[in-house]
Amino acid sequence: MKIVIAGYGQEGESNYRYFSSNPDNIVTIADQKQQPGRPLPSGVKTIIGEDAFEKLEDFDIIVRTAGLAPRKIKTNGKIWSATNEFFAKCPAKIIGVTGSKGKGTTASLISSILSAAGKKVWLIGNIGTPGLDILVQIQPDDIVVYELSSFQLWDIEKSPNIAVLLFIEQEHLDVHKNIEEYVKAKANITKYQKSEDILVYNKSNQYAKRISKNSNAHLIGYPDNGSAHVTDSNFYYGEQIICSVELLGIVGKFNNDNACAAIDAVWSITNDITAIKNGLNNFKGLPHRLQLVREINGVKYFDDSIATIPGAAIAAINAFDTSEVIILGGSSKGSDFTELGRVLAEHDVRAILIGEEAENIAKSCISAGFTDFEIFKYTSMEDVVRRAVELSKPGGVVLLSPACASFGLFKNYADRGEQFNAAVEKIK
Repeated sequence: MKIVIAGYGQEGESNYRYFSSNPDNIVTIADQKQQPGRPLPSGVKTIIGEDAFEKLEDFDIIVRTAGLAPRKIKTNGKIWSATNEFFAKCPAKIIGVTGSKGKGTTASLISSILSAAGKKVWLIGNIGTPGLDILVQIQPDDIVVYELSSFQLWDIEKSPNIAVLLFIEQEHLDVHKNIEEYVKAKANITKYQKSEDILVYNKSNQYAKRISKNSNAHLIGYPDNGSAHVTDSNFYYGEQIICSVELLGIVGKFNNDNACAAIDAVWSITNDITAIKNGLNNFKGLPHRLQLVREINGVKYFDDSIATIPGAAIAAINAFDTSEVIILGGSSKGSDFTELGRVLAEHDVRAILIGEEAENIAKSCISAGFTDFEIFKYTSMEDVVRRAVELSKPGGVVLLSPACASFGLFKNYADRGEQFNAAVEKIK
């Protein structure tokens, strides 16, 4: 077959390895950039240029990279994706996890619990491992935990056996046309589920609730006293106590909610209380997700660079009941900062605003009556951290939780977090 790999970054490279391994396939790489994100294979056919995705007539399959909107591809062939290929060929049960924040943490908690229960688990997707790279190794009795973004769900043709739908809010409007398109993509995680499948959903979120009403799956809202919930600082499933929330190796009420979603997701596979307790305790968090970097002079420094939307920053602010200095700002994802401004006004917090979104965040702060902020001009992350040190109070915390993307300032959220960590390590 004549196949095009549309977009050649990390996922595109994986797609090329997978589809070119079949000698019957004739594979071409298409990319809008003159120098794609990965070095091109020797001798490969290419279509390069700004209009590359509009020149894909007469190909059988166009395998789009996740962030490429299907509407931008002009072809008379079939538009496909790594996610669709994986779902079509995977022999094992799939637990899919999506939401605007908490996907990686919840997927990792599910994986940790199932591993503690003795299951063979594959953790793939947005969290780092391309599914097609390990597809051939997966056995029918294994379990796949797949972290799924709206981009991966955009044109999916099959839903996971167990779907987990976390908190959803406005995000990725730099790629999606509007919030409705974004939510519609998220809804595909349950679109093809049957009555024997399971949808675990955040019952306090308007978008997740709306999606659940159109699902054919067995519904489990979280947290709920009939399933996973927290009472008196303990995790329960129904009336059965599991363990103290202090055994969970990550901080924040929102992570307690993520843990409840994970417990609900695994309960039909294992209700081994010891395994669940050990799984919660074994997981110590993911890089750049409200991760304690260092405590110095009575101040704790947390790297939450993964917080690229206002809701994630709000969750980080609410995780602490002490004085806070928060670093906010970056490049635009079309976010609304109104609620963030209101939350800042309710806390003992000082805000350092950076990047192109600093002015927009400042406007929301002023509208909410929050004025303890400054728009900070800087030449390096070290400058920002030095200012945060000056504003911090003993017993308090300093948070890098930007509520924005990093592009234009840093390579990506990981680079932003790593530069923050390096700057914190230099504090004397």
